[in-house]
Amino acid sequence: MTLQGDPLAALRGQEHAVKRLNAIAADPPQSIVIEGGDAEARVALSLYWAMRLNCESGTIPCGQCAPCRQIADLAFNDLLFFDGREGLIKVDSVREKRSTWGQPPHGDGYRVTIFAEAQMFMTEAANALLKSLEEPRPGNVFILAAPQRERLLETLVSRSWVVTLAWPDVRENSPEITEWTTAMAHFWQTRRGWFERTSARGAVDRHLAMEVVLGMQRELRQALSGACATPLSSKLAGTYGPQGLRKLGLVLEQAQDALNTQVPVNPAMVLDWVATRMV
Repeated sequence: MTLQGDPLAALRGQEHAVKRLNAIAADPPQSIVIEGGDAEARVALSLYWAMRLNCESGTIPCGQCAPCRQIADLAFNDLLFFDGREGLIKVDSVREKRSTWGQPPHGDGYRVTIFAEAQMFMTEAANALLKSLEEPRPGNVFILAAPQRERLLETLVSRSWVVTLAWPDVRENSPEITEWTTAMAHFWQTRRGWFERTSARGAVDRHLAMEVVLGMQRELRQALSGACATPLSSKLAGTYGPQGLRKLGLVLEQAQDALNTQVPVNPAMVLDWVATRMV
């Protein structure tokens, strides 16, 4: 199959994720999990990573060299693309590529294997891939793209570097996340009520903490743009000047990085850190 139009167009608004991948391109991890966003954005970031590791420019993908164009068309010799959008990813299709992963790439860059909608792995297929990751071969990198890491085999995630996309199609937070973000903003004003939320056993897992951070980033974007479509974004715009809003943006980025990269991580402590940083 080929992708219609610009395969990277869905990355608009996902600069944070692109920046994080650029930062590790000189020494790429063997496996990356891409979560969040929508299916189109996850595929776009996967293809961006393949271009970043194979572009003839050696830096930010030019989009014009032969590897970049071929990757965009899913026709690159060192690109393997498993499309879970078309159905289950079965064990036979994974096993038949194990000999390929045991060999160096054909070109001077990396062989990139993309599993789009990797939550469609059958259990046997996920275990077959795990065996390949346990026997790393130089020049081979893997991408597991899924809505949430929790929908993947835990042992695959534990061997992967995680990057989280913003959910661009969600313009408003869910009632649950709004409750959390409003409580955090209330704590910034009153110094009350926050720690009772996070101290209860099992009250915050990594997924919820990431949703709260991303939810606050949505509110921040509205405050910065002047749109202020929600009561919280209006409150943020009225409480903090441009410098304060930029500080909040930096704090939220650092929290997102911690939730993505620190193993183990205490999600409740990450949210507590965000809360106290803005007091």
